[in-house]
Amino acid sequence: MFDKILIANRGEIACRVIESARALGVKTVAVYSDADAASRHVAMADEAVHIGGPAPSDSYLRGDAIIDAAKATGAQGIHPGYGFLSENPDFVEPVEAAGLVFIGPSAKAIRAMGLKDAAKALMEKAGVPVVPGYHGEDQADAVLSDAADQIGYPVLIKAVAGGGGKGMRLVEAPGDFADALASARGEAKTAFGNPAVLVEKFVEKPRHIEVQVFGDGTRAVHLFERDCSLQRRHQKVIEEAPAPGMTQEMREAMGQAAVRAAEAIGYKGAGTVEFIVDGSNGLRPDGFWFMEMNTRLQVEHPVTEAITGVDLVEWQLRVASGEALPAAQEDLIITGHAFEARLYAEDVPAGFLPATGRLAHLAFPDGARADTGVRSGDVISPHYDPMIAKVITHGPTRDIALKRLSQALEQTQVAGTVTNLAFLGALAGHEGFSKGDVDTGLIGRDIDALARAPQAGAEDIAWAGLVALGLDAAPQGLGGFTLWDGLTRSVTLRHGEDELTLRITSKGAEHRIAAGDQEVTATYLNGWQLNGKAAPAFHRDGDDITLFTGYGHAFTRIDLLDRAAEGGAGGNLIEAPMPGLVKSMLAEVGQQVTAGMRLAVLEAMKMEHALTAPRDGVVAEVLVADGAQVEAGAPLIRLEEEE
Repeated sequence: MFDKILIANRGEIACRVIESARALGVKTVAVYSDADAASRHVAMADEAVHIGGPAPSDSYLRGDAIIDAAKATGAQGIHPGYGFLSENPDFVEPVEAAGLVFIGPSAKAIRAMGLKDAAKALMEKAGVPVVPGYHGEDQADAVLSDAADQIGYPVLIKAVAGGGGKGMRLVEAPGDFADALASARGEAKTAFGNPAVLVEKFVEKPRHIEVQVFGDGTRAVHLFERDCSLQRRHQKVIEEAPAPGMTQEMREAMGQAAVRAAEAIGYKGAGTVEFIVDGSNGLRPDGFWFMEMNTRLQVEHPVTEAITGVDLVEWQLRVASGEALPAAQEDLIITGHAFEARLYAEDVPAGFLPATGRLAHLAFPDGARADTGVRSGDVISPHYDPMIAKVITHGPTRDIALKRLSQALEQTQVAGTVTNLAFLGALAGHEGFSKGDVDTGLIGRDIDALARAPQAGAEDIAWAGLVALGLDAAPQGLGGFTLWDGLTRSVTLRHGEDELTLRITSKGAEHRIAAGDQEVTATYLNGWQLNGKAAPAFHRDGDDITLFTGYGHAFTRIDLLDRAAEGGAGGNLIEAPMPGLVKSMLAEVGQQVTAGMRLAVLEAMKMEHALTAPRDGVVAEVLVADGAQVEAGAPLIRLEEEE
């Protein structure tokens, strides 16, 4: 076993690796950028080395700096986590040349699976079923279009490099192919530096089911399947294991196919073989096809750990240090069911825009596993993925595990930034999902209902008003009296786009709160009661108040004296909705535009976001140029005043 390893990553995965290493008595070295100097993974590690600026290209993608840090600290191996350099064979080779162990597969195995087209050809040779499609080297528009015609619409255009839904477009009719191809190529070149694509058949009711494999370089075992069908724009949202509706016959077929895939490339360590599954007529052994292999640990690995009792990071360290596979296939069994929900800082009603900000408060309930790389007081940086945590639950049955997930999401507390917590809660309670009737289109079909922000109730609003006025503490004596009558005061709150003015009349241990035509009575009896209901937990940070009901309701007390200082350009100014890079400025001064027209493309969190005209008008000013790095709220384009 290693004495010391370096973790070439950040955030929750670095923290996760540190926990398993510590349990084995292995010391850890963290690396960090300028933005992560005070981060949780740095605090947890035994040592930490600064490797550069906040942009990944200046820090976490600097293989030479990471190798130097490992050598300087006496680390014997490097664990890559996932993302960044984890699937880069050009990093693995210099790691090994430096006399260090790469805790993962060989460079040869990574290359074999690195390009989707070559990987599919290799899998066909190994007897693994693949989706009908074109994986050729000729990237001419006409060749790709002809291939789509032969495959039959609908088809998927996919980048041959990378993953995460980037460089992927669904095309349902021949007339849409050219535009979709150009868009996919552009995004693929930005994300991966490689514009090449493949074209494959789109399965009508697709399910995304993947198999966890683990190899020692010669033989491999599988640790059963995970269902990752609950996706939005090809990004996984909630994962579960095992897959609902899975039969023993199909599990064996998929498991054997995954093991063949791993053994065909001499795979060593943890990996995932992803399959697209036709769920239109139930799960059957002839209805799944190879998509790709992720040659690393997956974000969703905790659900596999929960149902097998295996610590996959421990296995990685043991096998990389020279041990044999810790278990044979017949030793592995499934116990119960598990779910994982990905908690992100993102504005769901605004179209899932990534968000930044300081986490004023963060707490998770007992009874759920929470893998996180942040704490209360930490900042969600614009430079990295905005994941806050992964919330994982386990139970003896799917129904119990899902109920535990719903409860855990309801009890998770986040203040200081918008999150997708309510969206996750809506998904956990979705009727179809609850029944196990899932496919990759479920979220898209019901997006309006799922993304709808929960409304604050009268009691929530009343309690926010009391907290804003400092009336949440236990009453003291006869406080609140003015002679023989109650003391009345008012407070104005902002909640979303609404502005609420409350009148609060206080008499000792009782407050009457009026907002419009609604009235709430607050009484104190071993704690405040609002119309007979216990007042919810909350967090206050200056004028900002978050109530931990409805997955978090945020209020801000408005100082009416400052209102005159507030301004804005109404519908004339187009601002950056998030921090990012201006990938393309399409607007020109004097240009006549119509509502909805694309005026700029902003790149953030490795995804492209189109900014459109809010109304018809004329461009008066273009305030930034291509390549500009902008903060959230930065003015980009100004339209002429409406006459």
